[in-house]
Amino acid sequence: MIKDEFFTLSNGVQIPKIGFGTWLIEQEKVKKPVLEALEVGYRHIDSAEGYGNEVGVGQAVRESGLARKEVFVTTKLRAEFKTYQESVDAINKSLNDLDIDYIDLMIIHAPKPWGEMGNPNAQRYQEGNLEAWKALEEAYKQGKIRAIGVSNFDQNDIQNIIDNSEIAPMVNQIKIHIGNVPNDLIEYDKAHNILTEAYSPIAHGDLLANSQIALIAGNYDVTLSQLAIRYLLQLGTLPLPKTLSKEHMADNLNVDFTISADDMDKLNNIVG
Repeated sequence: MIKDEFFTLSNGVQIPKIGFGTWLIEQEKVKKPVLEALEVGYRHIDSAEGYGNEVGVGQAVRESGLARKEVFVTTKLRAEFKTYQESVDAINKSLNDLDIDYIDLMIIHAPKPWGEMGNPNAQRYQEGNLEAWKALEEAYKQGKIRAIGVSNFDQNDIQNIIDNSEIAPMVNQIKIHIGNVPNDLIEYDKAHNILTEAYSPIAHGDLLANSQIALIAGNYDVTLSQLAIRYLLQLGTLPLPKTLSKEHMADNLNVDFTISADDMDKLNNIVG
């Protein structure tokens, strides 16, 4: 079953093929859905310092009854941190807030501060990203983090790190869903042995109104969400669905079917 399967990162660390996302789940509310996700079978939880919910995520992991090594926990270095020292401080703060002994994966949340991500004329922060990466490399070597990576980085941003650092990113977490598939970037990641993770696999719910996708889902007697998640898996990416419904959590793990080549082609040609 997919919930028991793993990708293997470039350093040999195994990461569960589906993760549970916690974006926009507030600190005081996050423990319950994370506990429920772990109860139904998730073993990969995705958080971020910028989400403001690391304390609650850590509480859920500690109270789940599962051994620490059974749960893969990701968090992210805030996009605004582009100096070495503030990155070191942020890594240590995440370790303290999560309170789970170590972080399985920590990634730079974005190559630019969020306020500049939509501005093509903004500076690229290449030196700042190298400063942040240096802090992650050191924490990785110290055993505080088992794997390190990036998020929302394009080819140029990643190449900057590869060309100027000792350790290459192991993961690139980007927005991917039916109708929004950056194939060139996914292929670049593969060529550099970087696992591509897919956040917003249902396009923040926008896909649910797509009758064409719903029709294809009906061919397999699955929900549109299940089809969207399976699609991402067949692209070789790692989906990170999020829901507050325990029933939907379980459904999103039940994706042990295969989309035909013909239907994959139809899905590939849907315009988002």
